[in-house]
Amino acid sequence: MSAARTAVRRALLYVPGSSQKMLDKSRGLTADCVAYDLEDSVTINRKAEARSNIRNFLEQPRADGIKECAVRINAVGTGHEADDIEAVCNAPYLDTLVIPKVNSSSDLKWAADFINHKRTFTGPEESSPRQIKILALIESAKAISNLREICETAAQLDGLIFAAEDFALDLSLTRTPSLTEFLYARSAIATACRAHDLPSTIDLVCTSYKGEEGSRVMEEECFGGKGLGFNGKQCIHPDQVAIAQKAFAPSEDEVTWAARVVIADAKADEQGRGAWTLDGKMIDAPVVGKAKRLVSKAEACGFDVSAVKEKWKGQEPE
Repeated sequence: MSAARTAVRRALLYVPGSSQKMLDKSRGLTADCVAYDLEDSVTINRKAEARSNIRNFLEQPRADGIKECAVRINAVGTGHEADDIEAVCNAPYLDTLVIPKVNSSSDLKWAADFINHKRTFTGPEESSPRQIKILALIESAKAISNLREICETAAQLDGLIFAAEDFALDLSLTRTPSLTEFLYARSAIATACRAHDLPSTIDLVCTSYKGEEGSRVMEEECFGGKGLGFNGKQCIHPDQVAIAQKAFAPSEDEVTWAARVVIADAKADEQGRGAWTLDGKMIDAPVVGKAKRLVSKAEACGFDVSAVKEKWKGQEPE
């Protein structure tokens, strides 16, 4: 019943809370994060039913393939948010709440305070309620203008998510295949996450998901987002999950390089060398730091890093 065991969210898949069939089917998935939805995919007349479905679902042990169970509530100010939080926040297998339409620090502060107030569940090995993490959806021009204060509002804030469709509506934009109309907003979100040391920066939904063309577009968008600094992507169909998780994971070549750097750096440190070379390129503290982060991420993504290190245990600093 522990909280989410990793901050790696290469894929965040939405599953409608009003569909018991889809809830049950999600138990067979392999995904970093599944967000059970109470918001956009649930009509007003089925909100109560969806809350009950999700609460009952999160009473059951998490599926082996799902690392993190999240719930997307309705936005602050809709009149549904309090009922949503009360319904699910003490479910034993809830890790994270996704808060939509966070426009300002006051929206996020209300949600964080209400979650903390209602949170009472303790597991068998816990002496106090564990903290539920928060992911904030950034969906408007106002939110982009307030990114700094949003990022500094709640201690349990664990990342930002870009909602392109609502952002396009707010700015009267037309989404194009190039996504250049979202470049400023996406860059601002990725930069804010890095500046405030938030683990997750999750990119826009890919609306193409059918067939080979859908897979191609999804892959292109993943690598485009990765190039802007995002480390995960929202998914609206299970077929998108594997594509996102592969794209946002380190490649085998990256893992090998990182392991070699870490091994050789330990030896260089014993020799009192602050800088050295590998494959003819200088390795110093910032490069070593990058390598160590890559190793940690690779482990969280399921790579057998110990086997790679064993293979390269003889690596020496040049």
